[in-house]
Amino acid sequence: MARIERIELKMVDLRPKVERTDAIQSFVSQETPIVTITDSDGAVGTGYSYTIGTGGSSVMRLLADHLAPRILGRDADRIEAIWHELEFLTHATTIGAITSIALAAIDTALWDLRARKQNLPLWKLAGGAKDRCPLYTTEGGWLHIPTAALVEDALEAKAKGFTGSKIKIGKPNGSEDFARLSAVRDAVGDGYEIMTDANQGFSVDEAIRRAERLRDLDLAWLEEPLPADDVDGHVRLNRSTATPVAIGESLYSIRHFREYMQKGACSVVQVDAGRIGGITPWLKVAHAAEAFDMPVCPHFLMELHVSLTCAIQNGKYVEYIPQLDDITTSRLVVENGMALAPSTPGLGIAWDWEAIAARAIPEFNRDIR
Repeated sequence: MARIERIELKMVDLRPKVERTDAIQSFVSQETPIVTITDSDGAVGTGYSYTIGTGGSSVMRLLADHLAPRILGRDADRIEAIWHELEFLTHATTIGAITSIALAAIDTALWDLRARKQNLPLWKLAGGAKDRCPLYTTEGGWLHIPTAALVEDALEAKAKGFTGSKIKIGKPNGSEDFARLSAVRDAVGDGYEIMTDANQGFSVDEAIRRAERLRDLDLAWLEEPLPADDVDGHVRLNRSTATPVAIGESLYSIRHFREYMQKGACSVVQVDAGRIGGITPWLKVAHAAEAFDMPVCPHFLMELHVSLTCAIQNGKYVEYIPQLDDITTSRLVVENGMALAPSTPGLGIAWDWEAIAARAIPEFNRDIR
């Protein structure tokens, strides 16, 4: 039995390569906690999570002061037991983003460690349903981007074999959203998916109104139309429109997802391993979604989510937003618009440790033994 002997903590701040704006915010910084776990056999696993610019220091203090010291000496293979112990340890602060982001970094490192020791890529270890998944792109669809550029980006993605493009909505007037989306639909035709994302920017009545206006554009989904804690509002909206309602990036518990699915408040599940607490709860949500006949289209983290989406039967799309290029030597492999599952053991992410060391914020570096 190999026990956890060492935990190294680092955080780097990654700046997006393009300007990212949506209905409620600008995404200008990606704080990235990185956890590396070494066991008594000398095996190593690395995990990570992220913020969109705030809270990283709190995540790192939670990891350093409470979570990482707690798992020293534990059997690294007992991932389920460790996850629940850490969740209970922080029960006064769960369920919420800071705790879940911290848990995710540890849990992902433990899964990477297990997969590497078994010489298996994560997608096979976690299920092995398929070896590739369709891609849709978000990077060319931010809210500030002019309509002509939206059209150009969607046409380029279609030519590369991508399945669809996500376009942010939430302009002050619904007619602006309609005009932008109509231009893209006219350019790409009926065989190409258009996803939309409101980033929690609407009230229920406004979401119903805009969904009705957009109905004839045959949208793949309307993502995060309302505040994430308004389950009843999502029920009302989902019953009022034929456009699928997608949720998940701002939910932090399997019980939150259960409530949405049981009440018929969504049609598409976008569970995010970096926000729900790691791979352990991610898989539970994904399998629950299969029981409700709902597709899983995870939010963000394409370098990790390609493996998880390929692991499960109901994994439908991977969201193309490159984010780790500056601190990795591996790249997502894309063939004819499909994301290929990594063939290397573990998460399939090759970290550039020199680049990480150069970018790491010194005050958050910890070596816990």
